[in-house]
Amino acid sequence: MEILVEREVKVADEVWIATALLHREQPMREDFAVEEIVERARQEKLSDTLRPGVYIHAQMHCVANRAPNPGRYRMLFETRPGHRRLYCIGDPFDPRRDGSKMVPVAVEIPEKYRPLLQWYGQWSKGRPVTGSRFAALLALEGSGADIWRDENGDEYLNRLREEWE
Repeated sequence: MEILVEREVKVADEVWIATALLHREQPMREDFAVEEIVERARQEKLSDTLRPGVYIHAQMHCVANRAPNPGRYRMLFETRPGHRRLYCIGDPFDPRRDGSKMVPVAVEIPEKYRPLLQWYGQWSKGRPVTGSRFAALLALEGSGADIWRDENGDEYLNRLREEWE
């Protein structure tokens, strides 16, 4: 006979669950204030009392595009000061967070929240990358490669300069 031991949900997972629930319940919203995430976590009662770490995880430890201090999860994305959404593959992140946890491990969260992982997979699929002022510029990388195909750079620039005179 297998005995199931209920483990306490990790604070980072609690923050992810609260944020995922907010997104699922309010699909037209792009992001949520940190305080809204903390309040949603309080409502879920994943622990006896709201742990103080929930706020700091939503504020800093789980936020992909902030410097790790010391938490280095990539579960949330700062869209603007004080506002977060779930992190999506392709969002820019602090390189020191590379390889870190992005979603809860299914067996480490209560069964009733596991469908959120499947929901997240659909929700995040094909989402445009936001939050980076340089995303549009980065998308242009390599787009001018054909300009140089038939001549070297100096020849091309000299030909352009001839047209100026």
